[in-house]
Amino acid sequence: MGKPIAIQGIKGSFHHEVVQHYFNVEANVVECMSFDSVIDTLLNNQSDDIVMALENSIAGSIIPNYALIDNHNLSIVGECYLDIQHSLMALKNQTIEEILEVHSHPMALLQCKVFFREYPHIKLVEAKDTADVAKQISEQNIKGIAAIASKNAARLYGLHVLAESIQTITHNETRFVIVRRENNHTDNNGINKASLKFELDHKRGSLAAILNVLSDCKLNLTKIQSLPKIDTPWKYAFFVDVTFIDYKDYEKAKSIMGLMAENFKILGEYKNAKL
Repeated sequence: MGKPIAIQGIKGSFHHEVVQHYFNVEANVVECMSFDSVIDTLLNNQSDDIVMALENSIAGSIIPNYALIDNHNLSIVGECYLDIQHSLMALKNQTIEEILEVHSHPMALLQCKVFFREYPHIKLVEAKDTADVAKQISEQNIKGIAAIASKNAARLYGLHVLAESIQTITHNETRFVIVRRENNHTDNNGINKASLKFELDHKRGSLAAILNVLSDCKLNLTKIQSLPKIDTPWKYAFFVDVTFIDYKDYEKAKSIMGLMAENFKILGEYKNAKL
């Protein structure tokens, strides 16, 4: 068996579900309470693969995670889209009226805020991880406190689900990426998506020129995210995702962009999980 896969959170978290979907149900995981710690497992050779959330269909991009991948020169080798269904759970034999506090990750609380308008007596409390709250409630036999987590967490830690799918927007999807120290694929067959980074001066037409290159080379832009360069005023770094049918079209675009943009960098080449 290979090295374990590092995740942010614990077993029963959505990151753990991605491991089960992308790798296999029996895969061994390293549980980390922060994305920095997840990255450290790669850098310290404790893992060969890590799973990181990169964007949510409601809340948008998780900017710090783009920066972590970029700053440590890591490589995206795959992706997985997970339908995020939030459940409210607590110890058995309790009603929602008996719950005084709900603890969960800030993102989960935000996505379920409307549900709790009907229960003004409940205090919402931020925590580091969805599944970790469920585990603590179970292990410490805590009454009066509920968790927002996946149904998988409820099963794993023996909690009773008080309400299912409590997120405000029913279709709530998160994109996760699989990251390694380097992308060592030797065969380009099946590779039809790439994550790129480049920098441009703050002048008219600089971004439009790059976008024209993508269009001319038959690439489809699926994501663009700008970040100001803190050490250089009015200069921006752009993170983009592109999909393509023919790898040769992508290679052509890559060579042109490398000449046109500053500090052009490939963050990953992998298979599009949306097909």
